[in-house]
Formats: sequence, structure tokens, C-alpha cells
Amino acid sequence: MEQGLPSRTALGAAMHRAAHQMLEGGNIFADPFALPVIGPEAKARLVEWAQPAHRGGMRLFIAARHRVADDRLAAALAANVGQVVIVGAGLDTTALRLAGRVAPVRLFEVDHPATQAWKCERLAAAGLALPGFVTLAPVDFERQTLAEGLLAAGFDAGAPAFFIWLGVVPYLTEAAILSTLRCIAAVPGGQVVFDYANPPEQLDDRLRAAHQRRAEHVAAIGEPWISYFDSGALGARVRDLGAVEIDDLGPGDIRKRVFGVAEPPLRGNGGHIVWARWP
Repeated sequence: MEQGLPSRTALGAAMHRAAHQMLEGGNIFADPFALPVIGPEAKARLVEWAQPAHRGGMRLFIAARHRVADDRLAAALAANVGQVVIVGAGLDTTALRLAGRVAPVRLFEVDHPATQAWKCERLAAAGLALPGFVTLAPVDFERQTLAEGLLAAGFDAGAPAFFIWLGVVPYLTEAAILSTLRCIAAVPGGQVVFDYANPPEQLDDRLRAAHQRRAEHVAAIGEPWISYFDSGALGARVRDLGAVEIDDLGPGDIRKRVFGVAEPPLRGNGGHIVWARWP
């Protein structure tokens, strides 16, 4: 991400969410705000933009990670968790979708200040605004910690919270990733949904080629992928941070539990979606 400019990959992720509404009818992840938030110019070229075959897999993975996050969030809110944190919010629409549907909740959107200002402009252009229960917490993850940004925004570090951290991990250094996980682990009753990718050398030839294409694209726009994790090693690190439950969905698990495809392999390498909970 270039200094002072909004994230270009945040727009790409939002376009994948919008394309899922248009092409699959939102059958995995329904989001009535996905199309308005990308704006009329992006919407006009959305079908053509989504046509390349390599974008289909990423679109469905992005829909799946939001579906997992939404389902886990609903369970947390039903259990009276009163704080929600969207880490690397980009053009996320969780707050818009929660408005008027849940008991009072405090929701913190964490992102680079340039991206937050850009999002507010896009919402205003669409005739939308963030609900009153939302607080913007500007953070540059490579220069300050999540804890610092949340504390400045009024987050209660002593109360349970649910963290949504999607589409961010590959762009951060390992040190920044572990710092964020330590912050979440320090929150009593903290929960998180995040996604990550296995190292390219763990992928089969087809997935490695698709990965290389995407990696070259994000590097060309100045937002390269820099962190990958072996699933076993990452799970051990999360457990070392005190997590009492971890649910790591690999490609086969996503096909079975999110898409409803029968008899997938039990595990697979590629993109993973993780839910973890601390006591």
C-alpha cells in the first residue's frame, strides 16, 4: 500500500464480494450493500472484470470466509459479546448489515487512515453512512500495534470481543501478525476469524500457478503477499498463545462445510479460514 493512498486490494476484495452477489446470487454470503459500496463505475465493469477463470476461485473463497465470520459472529452476539472489531476493514459492510438487527454493540473498524477516509467517501456517494455504534480506529500495522489503536479509540480491553481479520495476514510481516494475535489473546473471552495461505511449495501444480498469477498482480500494485504459514506450525503458535478452541478450515473442509460438497479430502493446502477462542 502506497503511503497516504487507500488500499487497492481492499477494492478488489469488495468487487469479489459484489460479483458473488451478481453471479451466484449471494448464495454463500448474502450482502445487500456489496454492490452499492463499490460505486457505479466499478459496478458497470463488474461482470467483465469477474470473467477470467482464475477469479472464480478467489471470489468463492472470499464469500466463504465472510460466511464463516458471519456465522461465528452471530453465535458470539447471541452469547452477549458486546464488542466487535473489524481488523483491516477496507470496504467491509458488517456494520451496515448489523444496523437495527442486534442488541446494542460497539463496533470498531480498524484500518489505515487513508483507507478509512476513502471508505467514508464511497459510503457517502452511495447515500450510506456508518451506524452510530461504529468507531473508526486508525492504525498502520507496521508502525503501531492493534492494542494501541484500539485503546486510543476507547476499546474496553477487559470485556469480551469478537475480531474479524480477513484478507490481511498475507500482507503483514510475521512479527506484525503475531503482535495482533497476542493482542486478541489478551482480551478475556476473545475470539477471531482470520484467513491465511500455505507456502507456495506446499501447493499442487495447478494451485501454485494460480497463486503465482495472483501474487504477481498484488506485487505489481504495491501490496505484495509476504507471509505464509504451515498449518500445523500456525496452530501450535495459536495454542501457545492460550487459545482453548481452534477450527482451521482448509480447502476440503470449506468445500464440505460451507459449500456443501460431499466427500472432499479431509485436509488440503491452499487458503485457510480459522476461528479461535480464548478463555
